[in-house]
Amino acid sequence: MNPRDRVLTALNHEDGPIPIDFGSTFITGIHCSVVEALREHYGLEKRPVKVCEPYQMLGLVEDDLRAAMGIDTTSIFPHRTIFGFPNEDWKPWRTPWGQDVLVSKHFQTTAREDGSTLIHPKGDTKAPPSGELPKTGYFFDTIERVDPDFDEDDLQVGDNLEEFGLMSDEDVAYWTREAAAMQRSEQAILTHLNGTCLGDIALVPAPFLEHPKGVRGVADWYMLVAENPGHVRKIFAAQTEIAVENMKRLHAIVGELLDVVVICGTDFGTQTSQFCSVDTFRRVWLEYYQQINGWIHENTTWKTLKHSCGAVVPFIDAFIESGFDILNPVQCSATGMDPRALKDRFGDRITFWGGGVNTQETLPFGTPEAVRKEVRERCEIFSRGGGFVFNAIHNIQARTPTGNVVAMLETVHAFNAGR
Repeated sequence: MNPRDRVLTALNHEDGPIPIDFGSTFITGIHCSVVEALREHYGLEKRPVKVCEPYQMLGLVEDDLRAAMGIDTTSIFPHRTIFGFPNEDWKPWRTPWGQDVLVSKHFQTTAREDGSTLIHPKGDTKAPPSGELPKTGYFFDTIERVDPDFDEDDLQVGDNLEEFGLMSDEDVAYWTREAAAMQRSEQAILTHLNGTCLGDIALVPAPFLEHPKGVRGVADWYMLVAENPGHVRKIFAAQTEIAVENMKRLHAIVGELLDVVVICGTDFGTQTSQFCSVDTFRRVWLEYYQQINGWIHENTTWKTLKHSCGAVVPFIDAFIESGFDILNPVQCSATGMDPRALKDRFGDRITFWGGGVNTQETLPFGTPEAVRKEVRERCEIFSRGGGFVFNAIHNIQARTPTGNVVAMLETVHAFNAGR
């Protein structure tokens, strides 16, 4: 059974070895500081880590590290980063914590007097900065930029659609090239679909646009959902129409090469509650998720992944009704997200991709033995009857102890060996 077979077996809810994913998406990744430390631990060639996703400063998990870690997945990353530029023509850059990394030539920054680093959309330093890396931080925070001419009493649907459009010739060339390079991969192949993230709060401020229009504040967006859901539905309806057309074009290029597509990273859960009611989800989101997932399931073999952090137990039935095959990151530390209860209630209807270890407490701050204990417990619970791909709960954060990451991986491999 090769790596792709292990993933497909799990997705089909069949018993088999637990597949492992790290680095195939921007929600299952590894901070560049940890990638460097892992390369050193495994005795791999010493070279600067490529920052494949600058917003969260995620490091590229290259083939040699993937093999050393025993990872079963790989990825075709989106053509452009969250700051709107492609990763190409890599150049050196030193991070505020002193790590020498490689970034895209379009990664253009300026500095504030307080020592923080500002990054500019599409590498355009003439545009207002859209992200800030604090002097003592390890990733960028989005900077909200409100159009000075914005009138909340005269909302225009098109203003929140300016980032969505049909695939360009450049996009087609990118996907054609990347798909050709992946034809012989033995790993399961994932990607993030462009334009399918309905209301993802990380994207609402549009850090990839030089001068975004429309509702771009985080608080303003949540109030819009509560006070004017009809306007949000109009945005989602138009966005979904574009997204479906782009999926048709993408499928014409890649066919069934892709195994899993990340549809949406919109968070519906907080640590202890939810951002909205299930009724609001059904009135505002459900129809459009069904259209996106429906087209995929009717026309491709791709499996679809829904990311939502937090206490989302009340939403999982609706996620399944929406057509999602996979739930990530499975935040077991949130209220009501007990692993055993999740598996018993939903495990035969949705695949849990994540939940393997707590990345807020156990992995960064626990002992290796505490990590091993938690990982064993999660493997025992979630692996029953398939439907489980091992990953941590969201990305592995900066400066997480290497010994803890290695303990996590060794425990999964030992669990598989003992089955």
